[in-house]
Amino acid sequence: MEENKKYGFSAIIKIIGINPYVSVPEEILKAISNDANKDKGPIPINGTVNDKPYLQTLVKYSGEWRLYINTIMLNNSPKRIGENITITIAFDPKERKIEMHSLLKKALTENQEANAVFEKLSPYRQKEIIRYISHLKTEEKIKENVTKAINFLLGKEKFAGREKP
Repeated sequence: MEENKKYGFSAIIKIIGINPYVSVPEEILKAISNDANKDKGPIPINGTVNDKPYLQTLVKYSGEWRLYINTIMLNNSPKRIGENITITIAFDPKERKIEMHSLLKKALTENQEANAVFEKLSPYRQKEIIRYISHLKTEEKIKENVTKAINFLLGKEKFAGREKP
């Protein structure tokens, strides 16, 4: 399979809420959309930020496509608002399925009310919760954040920077 074309640009890091992001130039968005054969819904991408490789997803929020710059992509990204960074970007056709952590699965099975809310979330929001918990390193943090996720689904608290659903 032929590798998709990489596009390069420089951009200033901006912030929306607590999320650092960059705007992708319109002509590159059109090319990525064409490569992905879609212009709606999240588009999986890969590339580099300041020569460091990343995997990410382009998402449209409030009418604008954004490339969110997380701390895995760029160390201390929330403290780097206003910084000019160099980016390459390409559509990434590889499957990115993340398995739900067993503790989250158990908690959702045991709490039908939270599970009902989870099932009504968009696939992207479900994946966001699954990914967040799956990337935690210690059992203690996983347990702590599974509890937070259930409370979030029950409307009792924020989770991973998100307001209650």
